[in-house]
Amino acid sequence: MKIATFANPLSLAAVQKKTSMQKIITTFLLCLLLTQSFGQTQGKVSTSLLTQYNNTLYDYTIGNNPWGVGLGLQTFFNNKTKFKPTIELTGDIYLEDDKVFRSNPDGSFPENGNDVRGMVNLFVGSSFHPNQSIYLSLIAGPSFISGQTLVGIKPSFGFYFSKNQRWTGKVSYINVFNRTKIINEDFGTLSLAIGVKLF
Repeated sequence: MKIATFANPLSLAAVQKKTSMQKIITTFLLCLLLTQSFGQTQGKVSTSLLTQYNNTLYDYTIGNNPWGVGLGLQTFFNNKTKFKPTIELTGDIYLEDDKVFRSNPDGSFPENGNDVRGMVNLFVGSSFHPNQSIYLSLIAGPSFISGQTLVGIKPSFGFYFSKNQRWTGKVSYINVFNRTKIINEDFGTLSLAIGVKLF
């Protein structure tokens, strides 16, 4: 006689969240080391450490991931123009969950759930700095969500709290394309960030 055993869904979810957080922290630390090495050339790059809050605007499983928090690094490559190449690495974890297991749009059930537990974005693009107080940026690149590699885009409005540009604030819109592949539904968030200049 065979006895069927089932994994505890609560412990499985806890392990998956812990794994997501470990990936985010590892990626963040690697990026910090890289930007520190680039930052040795004083004045050519400007890097800020960001902390951010993401509010989910739309998603198939918005009840499972209504908001998230995370850390990021934003680097501007300084030049003599008002347009500066920009690279940004962010890692977010979504802690809130309404504990509802949602099926796929076709009625099937995903193996590991289809909610967003964590998101890592590596975006590159350009920023426009009309003066020393504000900037606009448009960046895009790979977005890693729940084992998927997707494409995201992030327009932002940023500002500095003082002329020395030590503290910055930023409001961004993030759209990750085709997160729910069966119906080609996107994942969108409004992001509010505060950062401090590292170098």
